[in-house]
Amino acid sequence: MATQDFYAVLGVPDSASAIEIKKAYRKLAKQYHPDANPNNPQASEKFKQLSEANGVLSDPTKKAKYDQMRKLGAFGGGFSPRGPAQPRSGGRPNAEEQFEYGDFGSFGLGDIFSSIFGGRARQATASASVGPENVEVTVAVPFRTAATGGKVPLTLTMNDVCATCGGTGAEPGATVSTCGECNGSGAISFGQGGFAVNRPCPVCRGRGTVPSKRCHTCHGSGELRAQRQILVTVPAATDTGSKVRLKGQGPRAKAGGPASDVLITFQVEPDRFYSRDGLDILCEVPVTLAQALMGSTIQVKTVGGAKVKLKIPAATQPGRRFRIKGHGIEKNGQTGDQIVTVQVKLPEKMTPDQEAALKDFASKMGS
Repeated sequence: MATQDFYAVLGVPDSASAIEIKKAYRKLAKQYHPDANPNNPQASEKFKQLSEANGVLSDPTKKAKYDQMRKLGAFGGGFSPRGPAQPRSGGRPNAEEQFEYGDFGSFGLGDIFSSIFGGRARQATASASVGPENVEVTVAVPFRTAATGGKVPLTLTMNDVCATCGGTGAEPGATVSTCGECNGSGAISFGQGGFAVNRPCPVCRGRGTVPSKRCHTCHGSGELRAQRQILVTVPAATDTGSKVRLKGQGPRAKAGGPASDVLITFQVEPDRFYSRDGLDILCEVPVTLAQALMGSTIQVKTVGGAKVKLKIPAATQPGRRFRIKGHGIEKNGQTGDQIVTVQVKLPEKMTPDQEAALKDFASKMGS
């Protein structure tokens, strides 16, 4: 492919805004898309150019670097990176002519091209040779399940291999031939300024083959949006931000390759009764005024579901903490405690007899 200016490819000036670039690309991509122009190699070639131009100009970082190189004539004439500028006849080179690509400092010419094109080329090559990307999802977990361990259901919505065609994109019974655009490689290489870039072939969509008839279910894409129900095991002592990997639970790869993984990040939900401090479980238990003054034995439910008797001594003050040993969270061979804070609950209303008894009690306490 001949060297072309990306702005010229999209038909916009170099002062075009991001919105103008996006609008121009969408209009031209729709016009030259291979699906809209079957058996038209010129349209396919134009679509490649549009995709490459948009890939650089739509990315602010890549666009800035591209603009730097473009000003120096790296994309069609201008200065040469092979050596210093030659002086004009009869005079010294001007400041622009004296510019050397080493002036980019540690970020040289090769680095700029690598950052603009290299990452995209590696990504394109990888997409044609490996399976689908891993799925990342955040899962909400009840506090008690996170503390003691358990399972939570998860519904995943993802692109999965079409069951009708098995990911080939071909209608069952259709003949499959080698793609003439990429010669079966699944990728195409096209240049910009003398640098080759590999990208998935737009005609065969990276498969290297073209069916005589596309699958009626997926319309040739080889995949469909689907839901999958799975049970996720939550380890004991799970914190917010903890992660697990479910091997092979993601979308299946096309052409019989391995399925991808599901990467789960846990989000622990708050509990109305329990909270956590390291391996210790914290909770508050209400007691009556009589229980606090006279002492009592109450039952406290632990985070593990057990019911433990807790003795409240006489004259217990509000906010006093009691420790139930060994009923906290287990992790790495260590177990925390459950710490119970007593809150004295006062009656909202009292009967006349209760008022009289309280006054009698208060008078005796004061004497």
